[in-house]
Amino acid sequence: MKLKKHVYCRHSSDYEIPFFDVDSIKIMWHGNYVKYLEMARCAFLEKIGYTYDRMIELGYGWPIVQLNLKYVKPAFFRQKIRVNLALVEYETCMRIDYTIVDIASGKKLTTGSTTQVAVDLKTHEMQFQSPPCWRSAVENCDDFTPAPHV
Repeated sequence: MKLKKHVYCRHSSDYEIPFFDVDSIKIMWHGNYVKYLEMARCAFLEKIGYTYDRMIELGYGWPIVQLNLKYVKPAFFRQKIRVNLALVEYETCMRIDYTIVDIASGKKLTTGSTTQVAVDLKTHEMQFQSPPCWRSAVENCDDFTPAPHV
C-alpha cells in the first residue's frame, strides 16, 4: 500500500505552449518541461514572498539536487496547460511534486518532482535543516496545512 504524501501548500500556473518550445512536429521538446516546472515554482515562491532574490538577500542558494519527470502524453504547440504544484517537504529541503495537465480536458500530460536544498552562500555548506526564513515563508502561506501529528 502506497502512503499518500502530505501536501503543505499548493499552487497552479497556466501557460500556452509557444512555437519556440516545440520540435518539427509541433510536440513540446522533452527538455522544455523542466522550464515549466521552474516557472510554476517561481510563481509559487513569489506568492509566498520567498523569491530567488530574497533567498540571496538572506544568504541562501537552493540548488536542485534531484529532478524526476514522467511523460504521460505529449504537449503540443498552442496547447493550454496547467502546472499544479504541491509542496510535500519544507523542513529539511524544498520538495515539490508537479502534475502538468491539459486545461481543456483535464488529462494528465506529465508528472514530476524537484528537490532543492539550502546552501549557505558564505560557507557553501549544505544545510541539513531548512533555514527558519524559508520555513516561516511556507508556514505563513494562505493555504498552509500543517502535517497531522501521528
